[in-house]
Amino acid sequence: MLPYGKQTIGQDDIDAVVAAVSSTMLTMGPLVEQFENEFSAVTNCQHAITLSNGTAALHAAMNAIGISEGDQIIVPAITFVATANAVLYCGGSPVFADVCPDTLLIDVADVQKKITPQTKAIIAVDFAGQPCDYDSLRELADRFGLRLISDACHSLGGSYQGRAVGSLADMTCFSFHPVKQITTCEGGMVTTDDLSMAEKIRRFRCHGIDATVATRQVRNTHRYDMQSLGFNYRLSDLQCALGIAQLKKLASFVDRRQAIALRYQQALSNVKHVRLLMNHSDRTSGQHLVVMKWDHHAAGCDRDALYHDLKQNQIGVNVHYRPVYQNSYYQNQFGTNMTCPNADAAYQQILSLPVFPLMTDQQVDFVCQRIIEFATKQTHSQRQSKDDAVDLSHVTEAAWAPHCKEDIRQSENA
Repeated sequence: MLPYGKQTIGQDDIDAVVAAVSSTMLTMGPLVEQFENEFSAVTNCQHAITLSNGTAALHAAMNAIGISEGDQIIVPAITFVATANAVLYCGGSPVFADVCPDTLLIDVADVQKKITPQTKAIIAVDFAGQPCDYDSLRELADRFGLRLISDACHSLGGSYQGRAVGSLADMTCFSFHPVKQITTCEGGMVTTDDLSMAEKIRRFRCHGIDATVATRQVRNTHRYDMQSLGFNYRLSDLQCALGIAQLKKLASFVDRRQAIALRYQQALSNVKHVRLLMNHSDRTSGQHLVVMKWDHHAAGCDRDALYHDLKQNQIGVNVHYRPVYQNSYYQNQFGTNMTCPNADAAYQQILSLPVFPLMTDQQVDFVCQRIIEFATKQTHSQRQSKDDAVDLSHVTEAAWAPHCKEDIRQSENA
């Protein structure tokens, strides 16, 4: 099975982890700080704080801006559930904004419609790896006095108008899951230029305590103070060792992902019933996903028919994502009247194609060929159905009415 995504691990990564496991500190040691410093340089931000995963990063960001009961946070309808769940963890309420149909990025105009006196922040999700319209979102956030948070779990290595992802919002959240641009097995990061936000997140990831073991050793004291309620969201030195090694290859990983996406675009651009998401010219994508839309109305069969055909041919496609509010938990908690027309329509069409740095051109071509064959088969089937259809337009009512009446009498006597 060709997976839709997977990690790329080399001998240098393995050597880095082996060296880390032989060191004296396995967690909250020097490799954590090194990974943070190198990551902040890559993302052009002042502070980078490691966390145990991307969801923890989102949770920490919500806590840092003080989300509590009664607060509303605007999130896009199409995203992984963790984006909205992080709002719930802090007692807030997610408000779902629609997405732009050609990119599936959050629709700024719909965001403005959803702002109320209870709105406290906007979470922009860089879907598939393409950054959102951050200039428009920043203008909106500043006008209404809102925090702007970036869920960049898809877009590490991308940029917006020449500015690196990680420096485009008040806080930016990343994930290092194995299918992402780089991996630490599980892991996350928050970047920010706001020192007070950074300090809150550092405490939050360590039970709300103001001083780590390393800090207390430097100060030659055993004392610490738990200043707020926090969690154990720390990332180990072993994971950071892997992250440091992976970060050195980020540019090459993203380049390969972009090359794969371009190959898909070139092969599928003129295929009937198929359309890939649009990329804006003023930004570069981290290309976590390559997402196509299947025109099920015109094709005469739904997206799942194509999904199952590709699966049967050992191609590991996926669907990203079902609108969050369609999940039963959200239906039960918030009711069934939530809807975003573009998101609802897109969910019936979208399909994520395989993309990862070790994927070969031949594998990309194999996926494209199978999609083309399936689309061609549907086109031929539609034509055959039209050719086989009986043309009754020339038959008058006088000609067919007696036969219908006779059929009815026979049916009644049966």
